[in-house]
Amino acid sequence: MKRLIALLLMTALLLALPVVAAAEDGGQSEAFTVDTKIHDVIDDPAFSGFGRLLFPTVFDIPARLPIKELYYLLPAYHTINPENAAEVLNYLKDQAEAGNQVFYDIYTAEEKAADPAKADTGLFFFRGDPGGKFAVLSSGMAFRYVGAIHDSFPQALELSKRGYNAFALIFRPGKITGTEDLARAVDFIFAHADELGVDTTDYSIWGGSSGAHFAVWYTENGAQAFGGQDHGRPAIIVTQYTASYELSGNDVPTYANLGDRDLYCQANEKDRIAKLQAMGIDAQLDLFEGCWHGFGLGIGTAAEGWIDNAVAFWQRHMTA
Repeated sequence: MKRLIALLLMTALLLALPVVAAAEDGGQSEAFTVDTKIHDVIDDPAFSGFGRLLFPTVFDIPARLPIKELYYLLPAYHTINPENAAEVLNYLKDQAEAGNQVFYDIYTAEEKAADPAKADTGLFFFRGDPGGKFAVLSSGMAFRYVGAIHDSFPQALELSKRGYNAFALIFRPGKITGTEDLARAVDFIFAHADELGVDTTDYSIWGGSSGAHFAVWYTENGAQAFGGQDHGRPAIIVTQYTASYELSGNDVPTYANLGDRDLYCQANEKDRIAKLQAMGIDAQLDLFEGCWHGFGLGIGTAAEGWIDNAVAFWQRHMTA
């Protein structure tokens, strides 16, 4: 009887232990939750050498700040979803622990030494189907910091679920530097297409807020204007809540969206889309009721599901 009681107690204890996932070394690795401290994510062995780039690098992150209080690091963004952020981080961790490379440098060590600002750049890879088409995504916010955890990682993960290979760009904030980094990122993907397992035809460029400007400037002026190589224009660009007004004649089909409460961006973007349509260029603008600037995937708002519209738009412009 005593042995039976001891066995029952041990079983109850084991059942009470937290659910964990297997790590590379055969040990156990806890999944991230909204209560996980952001510093614990940054310092996780799966992200060794690049964990800091998962979050904005321009802010001092309090030691006890959890994922559920991510909004402290994302001023001017709306509809921040900590559960979605945790999902993204767990995806990247699972991929890394499975032996799949999730982060790629786009500059050499020598280039970083010559320009230390390039140390905080690179590509996070969200794998789709082998040989699938690819997209490059850049976040906002206002050229001051990189809000990828809310404004490009979630979109990239959703694209990967649909079979597309998605690369979220970590760039140097700034109109010129950000677009230079985008041009370098596209160069990198084309140069390593076989290694990455991507189809370079009909690629697309996506961006939110200031990141959307990079997409417009890249296509309007050409990659060579930003130090890149000419790989042909993307099939489409996808722009979220931007205020672009540029047109050059090099324009490509454009899917855009924004919220009806984003008054500054609304007037300019409506005008630009109308001009593209008048030029005979396929352009679509989705305006979502009740949404402000920087809503990301728009989970829980009228914008939720917009990414399906963007993917359908992209598919219309695929040649094969």
